[in-house]
Amino acid sequence: MADSQHVAPGRQPHAEVTVSGLPERGRVLCHGFIESVTFLPTNQNPAFTAIITDLDEQRAGVSIGHGSEKRLRIVWLGRRRVPGIEAGTEVRVEGMLTQSHGLPTIFNPRYEIISRQEHE
Repeated sequence: MADSQHVAPGRQPHAEVTVSGLPERGRVLCHGFIESVTFLPTNQNPAFTAIITDLDEQRAGVSIGHGSEKRLRIVWLGRRRVPGIEAGTEVRVEGMLTQSHGLPTIFNPRYEIISRQEHE
């Protein structure tokens, strides 16, 4: 059992946030839905990209604004596919947040699949 009082050296305790509640930079733990994934052609360097949005907007069927403030890009460099990561999947991701091409981005995050779509 993990000791909730113990924090590994160099790590700060942090709470889970939604995509709209993300800070500009820093280590984050975020929870949301995969909105879309991008597959790159085989003649390009391997990278698998997914866009995450907030839970409430996905469930309500609300169209996501195309501003960058409510979307998070996650990128796995060196991978052509990540098992279980597909549109509609609820995930929790953890990593170092940065800004890349106008979107908050986490490269090579830790991830946890919370649920899967019912048709699977």
